[in-house]
Amino acid sequence: MVTPDQMPEFVAWAKRRGVIWPSSEIYGGLSNSYDYGPVGVEMKNRLKAHWWRTMVHAREDIVGLDSPIILNPQVWEAAGHTENFTDPLVEDLVTHKRYRADHLDDPTVSPDGNPVSEPKNFNLMFKTFIGPVEEEAATAFLRPETCQGIFINFKQVLETSRQKIPFGIAQIGKSFRNEITPGNFTYRTREFEQMEMEFFVREEEANKWFDYWVEARLQWYVDLGVKKENLRLFKHPKADLAHYSKGTTDIEYRYPWGWGELEGIANRGDFDLTQHQKFSGKDMSVFDDETKEKFIPWVIEPAAGLDRALLVLLLDAWQFDEKGRKGEGEAETTLMVNAAVAAYDCAVLPLMKKEPLQKMAHDLVAKLRAEGKSVFYDETGSIGRRYRRNDEIGTPRCYTVDFQSLEDGTVTERDRDSMQQRRVTI
Repeated sequence: MVTPDQMPEFVAWAKRRGVIWPSSEIYGGLSNSYDYGPVGVEMKNRLKAHWWRTMVHAREDIVGLDSPIILNPQVWEAAGHTENFTDPLVEDLVTHKRYRADHLDDPTVSPDGNPVSEPKNFNLMFKTFIGPVEEEAATAFLRPETCQGIFINFKQVLETSRQKIPFGIAQIGKSFRNEITPGNFTYRTREFEQMEMEFFVREEEANKWFDYWVEARLQWYVDLGVKKENLRLFKHPKADLAHYSKGTTDIEYRYPWGWGELEGIANRGDFDLTQHQKFSGKDMSVFDDETKEKFIPWVIEPAAGLDRALLVLLLDAWQFDEKGRKGEGEAETTLMVNAAVAAYDCAVLPLMKKEPLQKMAHDLVAKLRAEGKSVFYDETGSIGRRYRRNDEIGTPRCYTVDFQSLEDGTVTERDRDSMQQRRVTI
């Protein structure tokens, strides 16, 4: 796990090993904007696929959806975002920098010690225009959350999927929030990817399903290898609840800078469907064939950030040993990440850059890839250094092709976590 004083080394490692680095860097960068390199994008895609398997493919009561980033502007009016999706900002009267008022130790003084202005509410949605003319009638917004696309499609999905209440709709996609960010690496960015699921239930069963999803989502992170002592549940006080929430519990993680939100589970009541029914004039109620009654479902929402979830997995799995893992050599970094989200399933390494070994290694790579495995091939440097390079990016196993391989068709399998080696047949 990354300690507070190790954050600079962790950020440097992420860049050095092709995981994450600042975006637009050749032009001086863009604040709180990051690119995912060859290793990072593989991990991100595998984490995304793992969430989808867990939430959709492994269940009979959840289906998927993919809705656009730009929706009809009335969606955000109905959802309350044009009025309520704001942050209180203050301005340093000397430097003219802006800060979130609720993030200041003293709301009257900036971090530079200068007086600040009175707080003003600042809408977090990015504004854009539909069509060639920039006019008020053409104003649209980049979505600040993916869930509204689910709510406006609720009836259509219900009818086409042949589902019945209770059931859920899942979606993964980009969201955008034009907010002042604290600068803790990728913890909070203006462009991010969400993994959200809206679970539609009867009002009388809402509390039961809320408790279920809090525990299920907490267990998901534990199953992925996040240490239990670094996770906790935080129940929001009623005074701090969002305008739509009947109750919210956050799964929090012990980041190097302190406890913070990892995922939120909210009981949204019937707010969203009722609002969209009111603003659109379309009936959002469902009919129960057994009780012969119509009702608007309540919604339980587990909402996770893909970027934040990956950050937590990296922070929790990153291990730095000053004298090596055996305590007798040079410093080593190991990423003890769960194999399900590692960038590569394995690495194939010819012992030497000689043709018979290289050909056999390439043949093995082709066979593994044909079986759907993600494989890293490396033939440069000593075999020990190549092992350590793969340890750094979390590759669970390395297969070394040596001269014995040419004779009996076996390779050396080396385990990342135990560093144990054994001969196995190809």
